[in-house]
Amino acid sequence: MSGDGPTEDGGAVTERRLHPVTPLRRAWAPFAILVGWAVHDPNGTRQRLSELTATTLLLGCVAVLLGGAAYGFLSWWFTHFAVTDTELRIRTGLFFRRTAHIRLDRLQAVDVTRPLLARIAGVAKLKLDVVGADKKDELAYLGERDAAELRAELLARAAGFAPEEAREVGEAPVRGLLHVQPRMLALSLMLTGAPWAMLVASVVVPTFLWFATHNLWTVLATGLPMLGGAFASSGGRFIKEYDWTVGESPDGLRIDHGLLDKAHETVPPGRVQTVHVVQPLLWRRRGWVRVELDVAGSANSVLVPVAPREFAEAVIGRVLPGTRVPDTAELSRPPARAAWCVPLWWKGYGLAVTDAVFAARHGLFKRRLSLVPHAKVQSVRLSQGPWERYKGVADIRVDTGANKTVTARLRPAAEAATLLQSQATRSRTGRKEARPDRWMTP
Repeated sequence: MSGDGPTEDGGAVTERRLHPVTPLRRAWAPFAILVGWAVHDPNGTRQRLSELTATTLLLGCVAVLLGGAAYGFLSWWFTHFAVTDTELRIRTGLFFRRTAHIRLDRLQAVDVTRPLLARIAGVAKLKLDVVGADKKDELAYLGERDAAELRAELLARAAGFAPEEAREVGEAPVRGLLHVQPRMLALSLMLTGAPWAMLVASVVVPTFLWFATHNLWTVLATGLPMLGGAFASSGGRFIKEYDWTVGESPDGLRIDHGLLDKAHETVPPGRVQTVHVVQPLLWRRRGWVRVELDVAGSANSVLVPVAPREFAEAVIGRVLPGTRVPDTAELSRPPARAAWCVPLWWKGYGLAVTDAVFAARHGLFKRRLSLVPHAKVQSVRLSQGPWERYKGVADIRVDTGANKTVTARLRPAAEAATLLQSQATRSRTGRKEARPDRWMTP
């Protein structure tokens, strides 16, 4: 179903509605209100329900069902979207109208997600990453084919293709770079200490509370959330990161993953501000690492959940062309006098500055090496506390466009002062030589 509306130049644009199954997404809202009211006052709810007759209760259930169906239908009916020459326009709202104007030249990623129930219904959700927006706009739900075609059209428009050519471009070809085997993913999670620590805590703490209080509700209220946290940090990650595949296409790196909910994400070129190479203690013997990202204006944060270091570095080379990840031997440690500032943990810090990146490492048991391209450094700061001044060391902090900071800790004061000036020069030069933040080239 569609309708016509005016464009900015006075022409007509075709407005489209979402998939007819979409009302089911909104229909649960009245039920959630009733459940929240019942949970807020359980005794009062039980008393009121006991006073109702069977006929009244049945009529109430029918009214709630009809109300939910009507709300879902009307919210779907009043939601439209349209693609103009310059923007994607989304109109929503049953009682309060909202129109989102998403400029195509500000669009940096279009992700397709398919939750389990959506996969059964044959629909998908489109999530839109826009430069400068804190929250993703979305179109939920579209038919799977319609979602793929709209995504390809939006990417082509964002790349600069003319409107009449955008639909003909289609989905950009993909070349596979990396696939994470489920067995490796499961073993890597078992070799991570956090899930085991939470699992032990979920047994020890409730047991202690039982002997202290002999109150079953206190034990359950404490133990169940801890068990849930242990599952989320291991089983939840396995479900989310299952069948992780990284591919390269003209519009960026494509990431596909998920066991129950399938996700199809894009890492836009030129928007990556920092790459983090993470290596827990028990992964070192196997040479495995995890790669995370800071992307300006995007919530996408994982590039590789686990992989041998050489494979992960090959993928990093596609995200940051011309970048080589420094080896451990290339990282300069703080001087021995820094041990007076941060005992023991000072050995986990390191620094390497190459022609392409500012690389700082921290962490003794779980190492985290952060790579910041010089072109992405927004500001450089030197900080020095009173004890650090006494020991002749200082911290160098670089701020990126993702509102994040990478710190090289406990550097010799003279080196830090020199690095402050040289890094500012590298950043200016890097921004001049950086490639434009574009997608496909028309």
